[in-house]
Amino acid sequence: METANFFRQIAMMDINSKLTLSITKATESTILVSILIENDSCGDKAKNIIPPFNLKGSPEELDSGFFEHIKKPVQMADGVISNMQNFLKGLETAQANSAMEKQKSDKEKAKGKKYSEAVQKADALANAGKYKEAWSALPKVADYPEHKEEIRKKQDSYEKQFVPDLWSASEPKAEQPEQQEFNP
Repeated sequence: METANFFRQIAMMDINSKLTLSITKATESTILVSILIENDSCGDKAKNIIPPFNLKGSPEELDSGFFEHIKKPVQMADGVISNMQNFLKGLETAQANSAMEKQKSDKEKAKGKKYSEAVQKADALANAGKYKEAWSALPKVADYPEHKEEIRKKQDSYEKQFVPDLWSASEPKAEQPEQQEFNP
């Protein structure tokens, strides 16, 4: 059995995708060849819509004209998949380099820095025993909803230091007159 340059012909097609060949004997004198073009590195799901390319013919017909019939459709499908892949990579690059994305990233960094500075200031005030000022220096929950729990815990901690607790505070006792014993 000789392949008659079959693999050299495939290599000369210069495609970047994977070819999966399925060969089925349809009738006694007819063969069905199905070629599926796949490229796992392409992230676009539209690549899965491309159907396999099917050829049907006698063994003699397929021997003589197989590559003439498959070359153009296979190269076109490979080109479409490659373009999808390049398009997606280009979109990612453009998005990462866009002025809006950089500006958004810079704003997020500045907001994070502002939050950290406010928390540090509040902690320093609390360490100095200035709990009311520390509470006021904390960032607002509305401005930083992602840090809601942390801000609320610090607020509660500071409030306990400057708000009297009615149930545990001891009131000064009024002096009661001493009772003297009566000795007649």
